[in-house]
Amino acid sequence: MQLRAAQHAPRPSRRAGRRTATAALALSAALLLSACAGGSSSGAGSGDAGDPVSGGTLEFGRVASVTDLDLNQQITANNAFAIDKIFEPLVSFDSDGEIVPWLAEYAESADGLTYTFTLRDGLAFSDGTEVSPADVVFSLERHIEVGGPLPLEAPIDAITESGERDVVITLSERYTPFLSELASFSNGIFPQDFGGASEEEFFEDPIGTGPFVVETWDPNGDLAFAKNEHYWQEGKPYVDSLVYKLVADDTQLQQQLAAGQLDAIDDVPAANAAQVESGDGTVLSQTSGWSTEQVFFNTQREQFADEHVRRAVALALDREGITQATTFGTAEVANALLPPTITDSANETVRPLDFDLDAAREELAKSPYPDGFSVTLLLASGDSQRAQIAQIVQESLAQIDVDVEIEQIDIAAFRERFFAYDFDFMLNSGQSDAPDPNGFITFQADPDGFSKSYWTHYSNERVTELMRQGRTTPEGEERTEIYQEIQQTLADEVPYIPLFFPANLKATRDDVHGFTVLPNGSVRFEDAWLAGGAQ
Repeated sequence: MQLRAAQHAPRPSRRAGRRTATAALALSAALLLSACAGGSSSGAGSGDAGDPVSGGTLEFGRVASVTDLDLNQQITANNAFAIDKIFEPLVSFDSDGEIVPWLAEYAESADGLTYTFTLRDGLAFSDGTEVSPADVVFSLERHIEVGGPLPLEAPIDAITESGERDVVITLSERYTPFLSELASFSNGIFPQDFGGASEEEFFEDPIGTGPFVVETWDPNGDLAFAKNEHYWQEGKPYVDSLVYKLVADDTQLQQQLAAGQLDAIDDVPAANAAQVESGDGTVLSQTSGWSTEQVFFNTQREQFADEHVRRAVALALDREGITQATTFGTAEVANALLPPTITDSANETVRPLDFDLDAAREELAKSPYPDGFSVTLLLASGDSQRAQIAQIVQESLAQIDVDVEIEQIDIAAFRERFFAYDFDFMLNSGQSDAPDPNGFITFQADPDGFSKSYWTHYSNERVTELMRQGRTTPEGEERTEIYQEIQQTLADEVPYIPLFFPANLKATRDDVHGFTVLPNGSVRFEDAWLAGGAQ
């Protein structure tokens, strides 16, 4: 996907003044994540926090700016996790990855072809207007028309209004991941006909049902949100405003958190997790996620078009050693593509290409490059962990006479390069947006999809066939076997090398409570509150 950076300066929102305090309500325990390591936290600061209080501004440090708020056109985390503060889908998922009703309750017909969604009573957009079934129909049909990087792939026959609060979606055939797909941020609901604005105008100052509205926005810098005074969860959000602060790299994020210049940060380097956890006034949030750190091959490149070369590289990398050296006990070694937190992960059963230098040399000898070759490894700057992984890859491949040049560029240029297939191989992560395996597998293995197998151009007819079967096969043993075979084939043919499953590592000051991290790495900031509130 090509990001469309908006060309405008920061500007005030027409809803900038809505900041009155609201009554405090108890936090929903069902939405809080428990810590994955002793002393870590995902829901609160230190000690007994007591009841939530309202008020204040929460400043959240991130390494990338928000460049576009068109929910149907975006996919990268820098944009997605701002979009989901503004727009919300009919269904969502909780901190355990379970699908839950969100803007609507739902019922499924016995044959799995008809879904009826009943909107919450009194549901309103951030401008105070009531959400109607017509808004839902318009939003979902616009997504179908646009397609985008996270399209609605379900075989939808019709989306129709029914009465004052119901929307009926009819499928032409059973589609097992339908609710999981619908839970994506890209299926958020917005006003019919963009509320009378043009598309461009609307997405510069959008209206949604989410807990926050845009106050000021610099696509090359910070984004400030104000609370949505019409939010359907009574009393939330607790904070008056939320500011996404752009900070150059993850080391500076940690330094500014420690100095009290930020209330929370989006990313803690694994090397610094223990320091943050034991720091004065800082709290580590370590939770399981839906992402996989990987080496990606551009199979359009002459060397990496050859399966023996890719297998040789995989055999030359000590995944366990890389995980230990770069994640400091915060991650799990990846044998298969899907994280164990995703349904039908084969991480315990797949047969990976484990570290074996002799076998690596034998594979390379079967390729057109038995004496090695030179290649460039691309990665984004500002990520200390990936910089360390790159050095290990460079040193490891030198042992099989593959000369690796490391190229680090800023994250915006990095995205432009791999979106344009302008790389040999790269370090990046795969991230699921839902608990069902279909989304992850489709994005990384569908040669006809938006990303062309995550910009690798990998194609295997059997994998494509199985992928389609998985979408219509009901959950159960048969579907599990389908995804087991897909993951084994990907492990054998290695269009990418799964390295490890990283934890979501974030951090807050100890006066931040209700910091609720979801498996996809997003934060439910409607639950967050500051001790002392507006004081």
